[in-house]
Amino acid sequence: MIKSRLCELTGAKYPIIQAGMGPFSNNNLCVASANAGVLGLLSTSGLFNKDDQPWIYNAFVETAEANREDDMATVLEKLLKRTYRLVKDKGGVFGINVMVSAELVKYSHIMIDTAIRVREENPDMKKCFKVIFTSAGDPVGWKDKIKNAGFIWMHVVPSVKGALRCKKAGVDVIVASGHEGGFHTSWEPVHSMILLPAVVEAVSDDKTLVAGAGGYCDGKTLAAALVLGADGAQMGTRFLATQESDFHQIWKEGVVAAGDRGTLVARGFVGPARWLKNPRSDEHAKNTLQKSPGVFLGIPDDYTTIDMSLIQFEIESIKAVCDGDKTKAMMAAGEAAQRINDMPKVNDMVQSIVKDAENILRSVQTKLLA
Repeated sequence: MIKSRLCELTGAKYPIIQAGMGPFSNNNLCVASANAGVLGLLSTSGLFNKDDQPWIYNAFVETAEANREDDMATVLEKLLKRTYRLVKDKGGVFGINVMVSAELVKYSHIMIDTAIRVREENPDMKKCFKVIFTSAGDPVGWKDKIKNAGFIWMHVVPSVKGALRCKKAGVDVIVASGHEGGFHTSWEPVHSMILLPAVVEAVSDDKTLVAGAGGYCDGKTLAAALVLGADGAQMGTRFLATQESDFHQIWKEGVVAAGDRGTLVARGFVGPARWLKNPRSDEHAKNTLQKSPGVFLGIPDDYTTIDMSLIQFEIESIKAVCDGDKTKAMMAAGEAAQRINDMPKVNDMVQSIVKDAENILRSVQTKLLA
């Protein structure tokens, strides 16, 4: 079995993190992932879309065993209790992914405060609900709230600069996300082969762990992350295309069918995003180049001047996915989609990934000269 500090820290059996992939519901996927022995992450940002994108919100609430009339904190509380109920017998480990960008900080506090309260009121939950994973914002300022409550704290970054900021903040596990990743991707095209070892060299020590994200999807890429010095790897697109995944069937099928050079980068709500190639995303990429070229130049949009037709196009495209409308659907995915050609059960997939990684790591020894 692979020995990893990520497993020792979290109690997960394998050094794999199932990505949050918000704002979409992954409530069932998280349960299946945790029960398969990896760290399962629940998305929470779908709770921010009650009025502007109800098709996302309704799916989230339904799989949380909540009601549409519940307030945000109540939905999350019901989701956490449901998840614990479904993973406790197998000792599954899970956490929540919370966006902490300045625009969402009010919601971030609700999510994190609720998580702390629910766990304190249900102390047995601490055996399984162990992680708060923050993203899309500055980690500095969150340490006292998260770590004083006894949670393991993870944060995702696209750069060494961001990793050093996490180090200053006191993050336990820094996730270095390369440009291969799906949906929200970094402004600069720094890929995992460069980013991960650079982050490991900059911040990894006896108190700070590092995991890779972006392009990891199988035994080969998990082994590569470990050889590059990481303590584990986060996988999103690979988990999306599984039988238990909450994502719409046409989305899963789109990943499986993607093939070589199957993704592109265009605008995506809050900046650059990686989408599966299809006529709709091709059109969006052309519109992005004409109407929001800053996406390709590292310059964020100015929402006082942006052509709102771009945003409306994105909203319509996501709604089409939820409706199963292939003609208007635009589906996010990482570059790893071109390495995915099946839709297995989560546990079978995890076992295959880990077995392959173990065999590859053993074979590394045979490549050394005596």
